[in-house]
Amino acid sequence: MPAPSDHADADAGAGTAPPDAVPLLTNLELARAFIEIGDLLELKGENRFKVQAYRRAAEEIAHSSVSLAEAYRAGRPPRLPGVGAAIAEKLHELAATGRLAFLERLRAEMPASLVELLALPGVGPSTARELHRRLGVRTLADLEEAVRSGALRSLPGIGERTEERVRAGLANLEAGRPRLRLGEADALFSRLAEALAAAVPVGRVAAAGSLRRRRETVGDLDVLVEGEQAAQVIDALVGLSPVERVVNRGGHRATVQLLRGPQVDLMVMPPGRAGTYLVHFTGSAEHNVRLRELARDRGWSLSEHGFTRLLDGAGDDPSDAREVRTFATEEEVYAFLDLPYVAPELREDRGEVEAALAGRLPRLVEAGDLQGDCHSHSEWSDGHLAIEQVAEAMRARGYAYQVLTDHTRSLTIANGLDPARFAEQRHIIDQLNERFAREEAEGTAPDGGHPDGFRLLHGCELEIRTDGQLDLPDEVLAGFDVVVASLHVGRRQPRAQLMQRYMTALRSPHVDIIAHPSGRKIGIRDDLDLDWETLFGEAARTGTLLEINGSDERLDLDDRRARQARDAGCRLVIDSDAHYLSELANIDFGVSLARRAWIEAADVMNTRSREELLDWVAGKAGRAGR
Repeated sequence: MPAPSDHADADAGAGTAPPDAVPLLTNLELARAFIEIGDLLELKGENRFKVQAYRRAAEEIAHSSVSLAEAYRAGRPPRLPGVGAAIAEKLHELAATGRLAFLERLRAEMPASLVELLALPGVGPSTARELHRRLGVRTLADLEEAVRSGALRSLPGIGERTEERVRAGLANLEAGRPRLRLGEADALFSRLAEALAAAVPVGRVAAAGSLRRRRETVGDLDVLVEGEQAAQVIDALVGLSPVERVVNRGGHRATVQLLRGPQVDLMVMPPGRAGTYLVHFTGSAEHNVRLRELARDRGWSLSEHGFTRLLDGAGDDPSDAREVRTFATEEEVYAFLDLPYVAPELREDRGEVEAALAGRLPRLVEAGDLQGDCHSHSEWSDGHLAIEQVAEAMRARGYAYQVLTDHTRSLTIANGLDPARFAEQRHIIDQLNERFAREEAEGTAPDGGHPDGFRLLHGCELEIRTDGQLDLPDEVLAGFDVVVASLHVGRRQPRAQLMQRYMTALRSPHVDIIAHPSGRKIGIRDDLDLDWETLFGEAARTGTLLEINGSDERLDLDDRRARQARDAGCRLVIDSDAHYLSELANIDFGVSLARRAWIEAADVMNTRSREELLDWVAGKAGRAGR
């Protein structure tokens, strides 16, 4: 959005200039304004839900298929998903006048350059404000100087570890844009795929690269489009509203930079020849090297265009070719190399080629294997769902059970429950389960439910306190169906104390699952300093289940540790840790992570029936003996 004139009235609203004198802002310019509002509100310390509302509005504006400024001026404003009346009114003002008084007031209150600081690990809104107030920091260059001079350490609460994270963050920013979390990249790809399919006839739009391999973070977004008209596809891409800059474009590929987003690399595939394109652009680079070696051993050169026959004694130069083989599917590509199909999640050169050659590839867990979810929250603690909403949503998903695990009392920031409130909650759960049983007996249950029916199980997310004690007494814990234990506070305690806290939970006969064991938040909070070998060994000995948390902020255990845990004899669960209705689908990210860890259905306890899960819980007391 253009900066306001020096002589402009800061509180000017709609109608201050004739419509034909006002520049017609593009969706991209409108979106930038709402992104800036969200950033400035975050710097002011506003409620995070208000901040997120403006950022969601910016995303909807950027991806809208109509010119919003034109629509508003014509008196036909479209309804944008998730955009309420207050934000729509601001959008109307900006579209009609080219200015927004609310944004101008925010700019006057807070230096916009401070927004850059929020991209750094360890620098939140309050820290950014303190940096500005105490040290005069306004830009990344100012912050870099504060780090170099040692002034950063003079701020209260800034220790050596935080300083090092800020230093590393500055180095990463110099290297390029920060990576997207898996969920962010997934949502962005879906939007792009829908927009491209709506704009031009295409056969298929597929993700490639690290997104298709389901890595926890994604840099560039790789998109493959199967279609006859490559030029039309590329025109459609560069013409999308969120495109800020065209980096390059050619006959069959283009690269664009999205507004406040990643670089998108698009390749158009000829119809019927997608197999080698998908393999090549999915990667990883190391996996592809192994496949090319196998191809060369068989007298072929492998590239995205297909297998090229090499002349006797020739190298990989395509000019030496005398035959080209192409395939429609990846399965055919692998079969040509005498390999079974290797799932994208495994393509990291971690032994998958050797396992494929030996016929030892795992039968990876799938979302359809799961019978239930063992970790979710309601509005009784820090969730935003009624208890019945949680149950009905997972019942509709076809699950046999869902474990409700609201926080316990000492986690006051999450409105943790005491024993009396848990007793009230249990009464509601019992009533719901009675209704579910009655509907199943009468044949009035909704279609698509689990053959064994659905039950909401009562659990809790039990805090492992800083003093090493569990947050509820044994007699209360014994009344839950499933107990999930976790550690949220006292994260900077020495390793010995952290491990002792975990040992207390692992050895309790009432603790069934350890949630998000490393305690990390991707790009925000580091892992706990733990002795993983000891933790895995004790979990295996006591029969305590370890969680793969599907929240894309956590994805914890990560893929390497999940594989180590499985190899150490641990059993796992894959959970959503849902706080909102949309987050119940987090469990699918958890499944992706488990597949990257080579996890099979037999390794995951919530692929078992409700009865088997509860039997495991009932038997835990004997396995947890000291």
